[in-house]
Amino acid sequence: MKNITKTLWLGFLVVMGATYAFAGPLPAPKDSASSIVIIFKDGHRQTFNLSDIARIEFTTPAHAVSDESSFLNDRGRFVGQWKVGDGQGHTFTITLSSDGEAKKSMGSGHGTWTVDSGEAVITWDDGWHDIIRRSGRKYLKAAYSPGTSLSENPSNTAEAVPTTPN
Repeated sequence: MKNITKTLWLGFLVVMGATYAFAGPLPAPKDSASSIVIIFKDGHRQTFNLSDIARIEFTTPAHAVSDESSFLNDRGRFVGQWKVGDGQGHTFTITLSSDGEAKKSMGSGHGTWTVDSGEAVITWDDGWHDIIRRSGRKYLKAAYSPGTSLSENPSNTAEAVPTTPN
């Protein structure tokens, strides 16, 4: 009788183990709309409540991202008109076209622009460069005078506000 009980118990454990192993992933919790699940390469999962997350940062450079419609390569969010500061308390307008052309309402009014690492990098015909980048929930414009490297401190920074829907 003892051997039969052990055999039945062992059989039960084998059946339960096989059921668990082949059942596939566990269903998402009912409140999955308010959480994010990260599945790691080794297969383990970790769930985070969205209310606990301030922001998600991806450190992969834009040129290494294969999906052209990805957030980092999305030119569309910069296309349109921007009201920007000049660093002296005045404002002017920058217009970024989907074809890579840039115009501004002061100084040399023509330039070109591209997206690099999730930022709009504008090269003006007069030698100035502007970068429009997200900073928290806002955008900032950093201006670089002619001959200044973009890795140096900007000549001035000011808020950038999109005036057309992106």
